[in-house]
Amino acid sequence: MLHFDELFDIAAGRHGGVDDLNDKLSRPTSAAELARIPEDRWLSTLTKCIFQAGFNWKVIENKWDGFETAFDGFDVGRCAFMDDEKFDALLQDTRIVRNGTKIAAVRDNAVFLMELRDKGGAGKVLGGWPSEDYIGLLALLKSRGSRLGGTTAQYAMRFSGRDSFILSRDVTARLIAEGVIDKPTTSKSAMKAVQGAFNTWMQQSGRSLTEISRVLAMSV
Repeated sequence: MLHFDELFDIAAGRHGGVDDLNDKLSRPTSAAELARIPEDRWLSTLTKCIFQAGFNWKVIENKWDGFETAFDGFDVGRCAFMDDEKFDALLQDTRIVRNGTKIAAVRDNAVFLMELRDKGGAGKVLGGWPSEDYIGLLALLKSRGSRLGGTTAQYAMRFSGRDSFILSRDVTARLIAEGVIDKPTTSKSAMKAVQGAFNTWMQQSGRSLTEISRVLAMSV
């Protein structure tokens, strides 16, 4: 496995040099700021990523104002206690993409976020989860949330601003090239190996998961 500095040099060589590469690297939002994000914004982000999965992202983006209105601004209480009448109305609502299982996921994820209140709330739990155990957070989202497996939760965490890696095609290709995994991740052992590699690169560089993930993607 290459040292992070070597990977950075490869990426810099392909993206205009060190300064240009650094300009392209986004930094994660601090845990303190993430803790202040209201529940409804977490639910909104989770929902957008769920609806974007397997669909044209631009269509979802163009309809997003309609989603916000249709789901009552993603008020967690309203969504968690969505009754059959509201659900049926959403199935007919042209302001959104009318996918029944994904609409149901909004209700289920609202319940999940409400359950996090006992642990300090969504902002504290999701935003404050240690980066060194990011796969633990992904496991929580997959097991306790709805339709948050694969890269859906990874994108949701990135778009929320928290420190994260995304196992995109390019990042996966670099991880395979470095011998971390031998194919796209489908097992807990593979995810553990990925986390271990990212932890090593964090220690070598002092950089975040978010930055390292982008460097890996741009090194391919």
